[in-house]
Amino acid sequence: MRHGKKVNHLGRQTAHRKAMLANMACSLIEHKRINTTVAKAKALKGFVEPLITKSKADTTHNRRIVMSRLRQKEAVTELFREVATKIGDRPGGYTRIIKLGNRLGDNADMAMIELVDYNEIYNADKKAKKTTRRSRRGGNKDVAPAVETKATNEEE
Repeated sequence: MRHGKKVNHLGRQTAHRKAMLANMACSLIEHKRINTTVAKAKALKGFVEPLITKSKADTTHNRRIVMSRLRQKEAVTELFREVATKIGDRPGGYTRIIKLGNRLGDNADMAMIELVDYNEIYNADKKAKKTTRRSRRGGNKDVAPAVETKATNEEE
């Protein structure tokens, strides 16, 4: 039975697994997308998303927590500057896993994990996003054309 076993050990000892996830997270922050196996991508998603959430609030305490997990100063700097400003309004779900098929050598399931806001293909139609909500009554629809017709009559 696997009661209470949430961590995928990925066939590695604890120190090796933590170092591997820290290196993969730094690569993901630097390059915005990486190719890896599906199991490693799922483990990386659980590792990096809390760090991105911490980067929203740029405090000394949060920087020290993220630095203890990532271990690369350049990656922490980029996370708190570029990545945090781009994902500041997103409530979660900062990464996306796209399955790519099987690797030729050992037939392992491969995937691409990427930061969601850095993909221009998926976000091309979402840039014209409106933040206001429309009311169901529509009482202001008649007011705007009346103002326009009045302005055109005065010009003539």
